[in-house]
Amino acid sequence: MSDQHLGQSYQGDIVVIGGGTAGIAFVASLLKRAPGLNITVIEPNAYHYYQAAWTLVGGGVYELENTVRPMSEVMPSQAKWLQAAVNHIDPQNRLLILDNGRSVTYQNLIVCPGLRLAWEKIEGLQATLGQHGVTSNYSYQHAAYTWHRVQNLRTGKAIFTQPGMPIKCAGAPQKALYLSCDHWLRQDVLKNLDVEFNLAGAVLFGVPTFVAPLMKYIEKYRARLAFNSQLVKVDGPSQTAWFEVRNAAGEVTLHAKKFDFLHVVPPQVPPDFIRHSALANADGWCEVDAHSLQHVRYPDVFALGDICSTGNAKTAAAVRKQVVVVAENLLALRKQQPFVRQYDGYGACPLTVERGKVILAEFGYAGKLLPTFPLEPTVARRLAWYLKANFLPWFYWNGMLKGREWLTRTSKVD
Repeated sequence: MSDQHLGQSYQGDIVVIGGGTAGIAFVASLLKRAPGLNITVIEPNAYHYYQAAWTLVGGGVYELENTVRPMSEVMPSQAKWLQAAVNHIDPQNRLLILDNGRSVTYQNLIVCPGLRLAWEKIEGLQATLGQHGVTSNYSYQHAAYTWHRVQNLRTGKAIFTQPGMPIKCAGAPQKALYLSCDHWLRQDVLKNLDVEFNLAGAVLFGVPTFVAPLMKYIEKYRARLAFNSQLVKVDGPSQTAWFEVRNAAGEVTLHAKKFDFLHVVPPQVPPDFIRHSALANADGWCEVDAHSLQHVRYPDVFALGDICSTGNAKTAAAVRKQVVVVAENLLALRKQQPFVRQYDGYGACPLTVERGKVILAEFGYAGKLLPTFPLEPTVARRLAWYLKANFLPWFYWNGMLKGREWLTRTSKVD
């Protein structure tokens, strides 16, 4: 249903903010369970992206055009799509104000607008991204430039960055490093390169079980790790990057580093309309119960995906499990019945440590290992590469966004 035929005041029943991975997958799954529901999706973008494959694009093993489709093709036909953005949320009155001035009311609100990439927080980055060797796999416009620069770099210094958490797909910054170094090793030029990974945090990976196997690849690629090092400024023409480095005493100093190749991961923040709303916690994320995904103060509101205050990894794999929890708990709420599902914090990070091999890191809250398959999870496998590079992209478009819930087992409420 086109939004041009709707009046200035629109009354919705179930209103979903966001037409990304979480929004579309949730709507598709909910409609599988209850086809007659009145669902409205508020999403300003005309295109939908499979962002998980941009790492592969940057590694030269996936085509960029296969990561995008028109929003109209993935939007479930039974849902009403309002192509607009939310400017303000008033959960007390169940009211949304859109950027076109229209107001929308709801009975139940599902919050899943994702997070915002804060490119502007790194001085000079936006002016030079996509040139002078400065690139990012977090950008649809620049993932292919990553591969272009990797192919053409034969000597010099390559710097990879990772900002402070939380970020979506926390393993993606180092995936860029691994795939780039693997190519340079195969081309026999890695020995001519100085590779450095600057992380704002103090550890290589947040789940200790996977640090040792990942360190073997860091050593294989002769990459130097610079912990507590946050990128704050870039000058493209002079190929210089500035990092704020924090020592053990908490003192911060500014370090300038020259580069020939710079892969940047931007800081990531909640959208302003969530951060400044009554739905937010102190850090600006939508504050929900970690297991039911229901808002802690407004019971008619649920959230899923990257906007959640929950401590899970912000990945599409997490959404796959969250969809089931929110869909079934929402239906239970509407029937005034007890919740039936709970989320265990599951997330997955297929770490592409080399072309053709992946360490499939699957874990839940507090780093608890939650492997899908009965295999040693710390071993890099070709099977996991096939899963990442071939099966998951196909399943994303043809399964997850169509409401097909494979391997989505979640815990029942005791």
